Amino acid sequence: MRAAWIKAGVLGSVGISSALLSHKCSDPGRTGTFQENRSRYELRLVQVLFRHGARTPLKSIPDVLEAQWIPGLLNAPVHTRMDYVVTDLNGGPRPPAPVEESYRARMLSGGTYPGQLTTVGMQQLYDLGMRLRKMYIQDLPFLSPCFRPTEVFVRSTNIIRTIESAKCLVAGLFQQKQEATVPILTTTAESEIFYPNFHGCKLLSILGSPRWAESSHLPDIAADLKNIQSALGIAPHQQVDFIQIRDDMVARETHGLPSPPVLANWRETVERRAVEMMSYIYQPSKAEGLQLCVGPLLHILINNIDDKIQDTASENSRKLFLYSVHDTTLIPCLMVLGIFDMKWPPYAADITLELHQDRITKEAFVKVSYLGKDQLIPGCSDIYCPLKEFKEALSTYTLTFDHYSSLCKQTEKMTVS
Repeated sequence: MRAAWIKAGVLGSVGISSALLSHKCSDPGRTGTFQENRSRYELRLVQVLFRHGARTPLKSIPDVLEAQWIPGLLNAPVHTRMDYVVTDLNGGPRPPAPVEESYRARMLSGGTYPGQLTTVGMQQLYDLGMRLRKMYIQDLPFLSPCFRPTEVFVRSTNIIRTIESAKCLVAGLFQQKQEATVPILTTTAESEIFYPNFHGCKLLSILGSPRWAESSHLPDIAADLKNIQSALGIAPHQQVDFIQIRDDMVARETHGLPSPPVLANWRETVERRAVEMMSYIYQPSKAEGLQLCVGPLLHILINNIDDKIQDTASENSRKLFLYSVHDTTLIPCLMVLGIFDMKWPPYAADITLELHQDRITKEAFVKVSYLGKDQLIPGCSDIYCPLKEFKEALSTYTLTFDHYSSLCKQTEKMTVS
């Protein structure tokens, strides 16, 4: 079980029946400019953590005119189609999805469910795939011009919007060309480590749940919340916070749907207060909560790097790991990396880790980018961060799955030196 978790799964047998598989791979026309700029380093591995695309809101702002989330907003563009299958980490049937089921317990005004990927969101991930295509296929002949499961690994949380986002990214990256069905691997809600799992990790719930409740009652946040509730005409008894308001506000804006006019005057305040709430919840100044939020995820990323360098893994032909996740995944990751800019990660935001090796000395380096921009990680001497420095920078937060599982079972707060 542990090996399957670390490697993120073994591919199972899947049928290849879609007409999409008949697309032949061809050379996309490569400029080589990227390779010239990186002549000192050889790119060995790319890992991308990306947020899903635009979606319907998780909850509507109470007591205000709801937007009409009609089914037509969810139509899939033809160019995002791929032949794919969703499995568990061992290639078996897709596990149950209680989070997705909870969305279907109610319907938004207009006839769609909360949290569903929209046409706009599908295009956003297709565009991200196109950006990766330019970097790793056209400018630098790193990846094959069509999807090969021996070369590309795809992992998603077991929620439809992240699964569909992964599919759309792959469609953009390979222009719908595939030599085999795309396996998208996922796991059960209880064992998921690609978002902070407050339900699956007892200690994380003990540490984090009270801070979720407290975050809306911090004096400055509470004062602004009272004022915006009054301005929007939200009844005092309604349970609402800035994260919920922001979620509905941004979803409406992204899809060109009307918002209460008064909300425009509060937009900057809503953005700022929502991020401040998240910062309070995750406590970036303390390691214990962040360890439980993303520690095992970091272990997977570093383990993939070590396997590539040592060529010890059976999947060492893999060049690209794609992880379809959430804003609540990216925020603590950015905090751990020391590059959180106190701005909410937009739809389709990505954190990309590249592994390079010096062509002469064979020394390994990690380069991190966020939203397509290279980042200097605190504790690293250069953007091309020596692997030893990179591991040291993250050492406080990285957890093996066994250690994570052991900590999660605790019922008392731990102390991290």
